[in-house]
Amino acid sequence: MKISILDDYFDTVRGLDCFTRLAGHDVTIWNDHVQDVGVLAERLADTDALVLIRERTQIRNALLERLPKLKLISQLSVYPHIDVDTCTRLGVVVSSAQHADRPSYATAEFTWGLIIAAMRDIPRQMAALKAGNWQIGVGHTLRGKTLGIYGYGRIGAVVAGYGKAFGMKVLVWAREKALAQARADGHEAAASKASLFERCDVLSLHMRLVDATRGIVTAADLARMKPSALLVNTSRAGLIAPNALVKALREGRPGMAAVDVYEQEPMRDVNDPLLNMDNVVCTPHLGYVTRDEYELQFTDIFDQILAYAAGAPINVVNPDVLGRRRP
Repeated sequence: MKISILDDYFDTVRGLDCFTRLAGHDVTIWNDHVQDVGVLAERLADTDALVLIRERTQIRNALLERLPKLKLISQLSVYPHIDVDTCTRLGVVVSSAQHADRPSYATAEFTWGLIIAAMRDIPRQMAALKAGNWQIGVGHTLRGKTLGIYGYGRIGAVVAGYGKAFGMKVLVWAREKALAQARADGHEAAASKASLFERCDVLSLHMRLVDATRGIVTAADLARMKPSALLVNTSRAGLIAPNALVKALREGRPGMAAVDVYEQEPMRDVNDPLLNMDNVVCTPHLGYVTRDEYELQFTDIFDQILAYAAGAPINVVNPDVLGRRRP
């Protein structure tokens, strides 16, 4: 099969152990990011199987209509960037393992990296030291404070466990089934969503972005937070209502934010308000970006390609396509 891999920024994939799974296939790897439909259509004209790294490239109707040889899109996790209905109509299988059996420890660890960096003001302290200044402020200790977890799934549960190890009180708000699990894990369930935002010193978002969760964090929610509180988002920018976080930070509730995700990615606007606030730590969607995590993710992605090539597709998110697959 002719396989194309998009958006491998640092040419990492070919160096993974699992890359040997594609031996015998014709693989092309692209290291830049392109969203122009014409350019992508030309690059992918002969592609049988397309590998996506998360949601870096939008695969919509206009592009899919220009890829007559495409048979399979293989990726991991959610797929709001893929026009699944058009794929089904055109006979393109979409395979995406939901890694329900394991959390992203990389993302959970990175969440804690952001929490510590923000609470101790590490980025600004480093910049000040390099500029010849010695200590520019006083940070905050975590022990004894309240960590809020909004969304208690695979990653949220791990982040909560790390919080307990730091001596924090963990407070959770989620769907009832998830709240029951949080209680079973020894954490407190918040009395309400409003109570979660009011009580927490650190509040971390851990939900998938679907129609039901888009904008689920409102301006009113943020206004309930303490002036000393930190909001952390390593999930998806769309969980927060548009422009609500910037406005809330300017008004002082919450007092800080740590952000790894943005409405438009890659985010290259150096004038973006979040990048220019002293009370915000910003990183370029690094949560899952580790070599160890890539080994896990691409093992699943490549196994989906091999299964398709063997005539038995797995993790198919559009099963209606199976009777009309392209030859």
